[in-house]
This record gives sequence, C-alpha cells and structure tokens, in this order.
Amino acid sequence: MGEKKRFYLEEIKLEAIEMKLSKKYTNKQIMDKLGIRNQSQIKTWMRWYRQGEEHRLAQPIGKQYSFGKGPEEQSEIELLKRQVKHLEIKNDILKKVPGDRKELVPEVVIELVESLKEVYTVSMLCDCIGVPRSTYYRWIQKSWKPTELEKQIIAICKSPKYRVGHRMVKKLLKEEHHISLNRLTVQKIMRKYNIQCRVKQKRKNKIAGESKCIVPNLLEQNFKADKPNQKWVTDITYLNFGESTLYLSTIMDLYNNEILAYRIGQNQEVGLVLETLKSACNGRETKRLILHSDQGSQYTSYAFQGLAEEKGIITSMSRKGNCFDNAVIESFHSTIKSEEFYTHQKARLTNSIVLEKVESYMYYYNYIRPFLKLNCLSPVQFKAKAA
Repeated sequence: MGEKKRFYLEEIKLEAIEMKLSKKYTNKQIMDKLGIRNQSQIKTWMRWYRQGEEHRLAQPIGKQYSFGKGPEEQSEIELLKRQVKHLEIKNDILKKVPGDRKELVPEVVIELVESLKEVYTVSMLCDCIGVPRSTYYRWIQKSWKPTELEKQIIAICKSPKYRVGHRMVKKLLKEEHHISLNRLTVQKIMRKYNIQCRVKQKRKNKIAGESKCIVPNLLEQNFKADKPNQKWVTDITYLNFGESTLYLSTIMDLYNNEILAYRIGQNQEVGLVLETLKSACNGRETKRLILHSDQGSQYTSYAFQGLAEEKGIITSMSRKGNCFDNAVIESFHSTIKSEEFYTHQKARLTNSIVLEKVESYMYYYNYIRPFLKLNCLSPVQFKAKAA
C-alpha cells in the first residue's frame, strides 16, 4: 500500500520558498529543517511562486487551484492582487534585460536566464525577453565561450591596452604563436569582442611653401638612422587635459623611436627645452649628432643653440610652417594624446593625474608597445636585440 500523502501548512511552504530564494540552503538542508519528505514538493512550490500562483500554497490535499481560480471564498480583490503580483514579476524580469533588447545576443540571454531561473520559470523568462523557449534551449547546447584562437587574440590586444590594430595583431600572432591567419579573420574576431584599436582623429594639414630657415634642414625628411644617437628629433606640444594647460617637451631617437627624454612644464619657455636636452645628453655620446626641430622660438634661441654646440650637436630645422619635416615626433605627440587621453571618457583631470598618465605612457611606449618597423618589438627591445 502506498505511503499516505502528507499535508504541509502554508507557513512551512512559504518558509521553504524563502530559504530557497536566499540561495543559502540546499534542498536537502531545507527538507531536514522543515521535515519535508520529498524534494519534488519544494520544486512544485517554487514553480507556483515563480508563476505567480502563490494562492495554491493554501490548497488542501486533493484540491487543485489553477491561476485565477482559487477557493470559492476568495474575493475578487484577492484575485486582482494575484494578477498584479504576476505582472510585477514580469516587470522585475524586464528590468534586468539590458538596453533596448538589441544587445540580447545568445551569450547575454543564457547568462540572464541562468541567473534568474532559480526564482522564475524558464518559460516566463523567455516570454518576458521575447525569445522562444526552444531557441533558448538550442542556444544553450552550443558553446559561446571564446575559442583558444580567440583567447590568444584577446590576450594580444589586452597587453598593449587595445592600442594596436588587426594588422599588428596578425603579425604578433604569427611571431609569438606561429599562427598564420588572414588579417580580415583577425579583424572579424576583434569586432566580435569589441577589442578594436582606438583610432585617433586625423587632421588635415596644409603644406606651406619654402621659407628661409634659421639653420639648414639637414634631415630633409630622411627619418632613418643606422645606429643610436645619430639622429634625434624634438618638439613641444600642449596637454590641455588637467586643471591648467601643460606643455610636453620630448626628444626621440630616430634609430628605434625611443623617447630619450621628456619634460613637462607650466609654460613653453626656453628653459623647458634646455632641461629636456640636458637630460637626453646625460651619459650619451652626442658628437656629430643631428638634432632636428621646428622653427619655434625656443629652438632658435641663443641659449638652445649654444647648449647644442657645447654638446657637439649639429642642429637642423624644418621649413617654416611645414609639419611634415618633423613628422615622426609630431605623430608621437598625436599618438600619446589619442591613446592615453582622447579614447577615455571625457572628464576633467587634475594636473597630477595628467603627469602620472604621461609617465605611465612613456614607459609603455618605450618598453612594451610593438612597432611594425621594429619587427613587432618595442624600442628598448629592438635596441637590446641589435646590440
């Protein structure tokens, strides 16, 4: 003879539901604490709760209440309350749906349903977010996690803080992992995970005609150097990201694009470029070295020209108004702004934060950032390997 059905008070059922929703107890622990014989009882009560049929918790043995059809003594107001409760549950689910539902890609749907299916039924969740239940179960059979190849590409992009493009990633993938891949395939994967490089804004420059130079243009746009300390370029740019405008003076070695020295000041007077030059010359052989700059007043000053002559440096200058004659250092200053400042959320920074960000970027640029012209090595790595 079968075991006689056991009747549980409504208070016990509600307590079991609360314990289940807290996610602190297992079914076995709930059964032991409340004296519940069968695990299916807890599942049934949870199903009623998720479907907004809490009135069924009060039903006696052998009496089944469907939604909206409770015991005869229930008033119309109580029935309306249950309907409102049902709508509140749906509204609660919809609050957790991201954006305007255009973002409901399979990964997001699976994550959302998995996180809420302990509280609501899968059918209700799928109905609220507008995805058929059969589609959800079809998606869950597939693996939406990144493949090993995708993980490698994500890691390559993450290392330089997503500052390299798909061509560089393709080359690094071959150099570091010996994997040859079409660049369009790499680009597609980067788009899939939204890890494309941050593109800097391009500006149009007008090339001015020839003009009289203070000193000859010895570089003549030949930005290649055969050895370190053969050709340097220098320039000043403004940093208007903090509490006040700051000025960055930089000197770069064209051999490996390494930043040899930089200084940041509150103004762009000649003292700023003098300090930068002294720092760059410290411990380096500068005899017969060519130092190229534009025709800014700091570089045409007697103080700067005198210091360069004292160090055995030969100065060279761009044509007036022609930024292409000093394109490498101009490009660097554009890059540091686009990669370290323009790509982040626009917010007013303090001057001290600006200084920290510049210092951090200079280290990244010299020691980490890969360059195609340097065989995907950083400036310091390239120089060390060549030595």
